[in-house]
Amino acid sequence: MLERFNVDQPGALHAADVLPCNANSADTTRGAPSSVSLDKLFEWNASSDAGIKYFSGVGTYTNTVEAPLSWFKKSAHLWIDLGDVKNLAEVTLNGEALGVVWHSPYRVDVTGLMKPGNNQLKVRVVNSWVNRLIGDEQPGATRITFADVKPYKANSPLHPSGLIGPVKLYSVTQFIARSLP
Repeated sequence: MLERFNVDQPGALHAADVLPCNANSADTTRGAPSSVSLDKLFEWNASSDAGIKYFSGVGTYTNTVEAPLSWFKKSAHLWIDLGDVKNLAEVTLNGEALGVVWHSPYRVDVTGLMKPGNNQLKVRVVNSWVNRLIGDEQPGATRITFADVKPYKANSPLHPSGLIGPVKLYSVTQFIARSLP
C-alpha cells in the first residue's frame, strides 16, 4: 500500500483575500508610524518611509479572511503558509494563538480553528535590531538606540524585514493508492 498526499490550493490568501490589510506598531517611540494600510506585502527595509525602513521591533498585520465552505473538505487539513518572513512571526486566528514560526516553512495548521465565513487573522512579525542601528547612523537622524559598540554605518546594507509573503491557504487531504490485482 502506497500513501500519497493530495495538496489543493483552494484559495490564495494574497491580493483580494488578505490585502488590503492593516499593519501597526505598538511602540511608536522607535520611529515607526502607529499604523499603515497595505495593499501589498513588502520588505520593511524597501519602504520610502524612514519610520518603516529603519524600524526594528514588532509589526502586527491584521485582516479578515473570508473562507468559503468549499475549503472544508472531509478529512482536509487547512494550513496558512506565510511565505517569507523576516525574522519570526506569531500567528493568531479568531483569537487563538497558533504559535511562533521562526524558520522556513513559515506555516501553521489552522484545521479546526478556521471556520466558513469571516476569520480574524493576526500575524505579529519581529525583525532584528540591525536596521534601527543603521537608521540611527543616517545623517540628521534622531537617535533612538544607544549602544556602546557601533558595528553598523549609515551605508551598511539593511536586512530584509517584515511579512514578505506570499501568504497562502492550503487544504491537504490524504488518500491511499492501491495497485489493482
